[in-house]
Amino acid sequence: MMEVHVIRRENRHLYTDILEDYFRIRHQIYVVERKWTELDRPDKREIDQFDTDDTVYLLGLDGRAIVAGMRLVPTTSPTLLSELFPALALNGPVRRRDVYELSRIFVVPNRRGEHAGPRAEAVIQAAAMEFGLSIGLSAFTIVLESWWLPRLLDQGWLARPLGLPVNINSLSTVAVIVDVNDEAWTKICSRRSVPGSTLVWQGLSALERHPVRDPVAAV
Repeated sequence: MMEVHVIRRENRHLYTDILEDYFRIRHQIYVVERKWTELDRPDKREIDQFDTDDTVYLLGLDGRAIVAGMRLVPTTSPTLLSELFPALALNGPVRRRDVYELSRIFVVPNRRGEHAGPRAEAVIQAAAMEFGLSIGLSAFTIVLESWWLPRLLDQGWLARPLGLPVNINSLSTVAVIVDVNDEAWTKICSRRSVPGSTLVWQGLSALERHPVRDPVAAV
């Protein structure tokens, strides 16, 4: 099974070549495959204003090859929800130290729909919940297409809409907040056949693995 590597500012130097591949894979998936042409860049890397030093990447690796990926942005920083889709949150975008936004969740085409062992999609999502628990988060926010909601609920995640669905590029889109807790992690592992912990914290000290302390309310 693939391992999911935690990549933060403190250990990015260990993943320079992999991150280059990652941004090019994002271009292939979001610009070429999904036709989000407004994201096209001459260098064929899909990278935007939310890819900052504060961004955390969870990358599912088979050796040094990328199988799956996910981006996590602190909601105290600019996020997709706060900057691009604020209308999706009726009470305003969430801005809390103990909440991160998940985005750019993908599995590479040749590893989608696998049935030998846990699916990469489930492993990367379980890893996100494990990461949230590890650093003391209480929730994730996600901007997603509405058809994702039953899948999140079926894997044992409590996903509550922050507002009404909105038609964006002909797709029903909604913002949700998902509780981070032990139950959500154990449920996705049991329901999706994920055997347990998959996170690799290469080059990160114990302090860097647990940077969130005493979560505060909205700021």
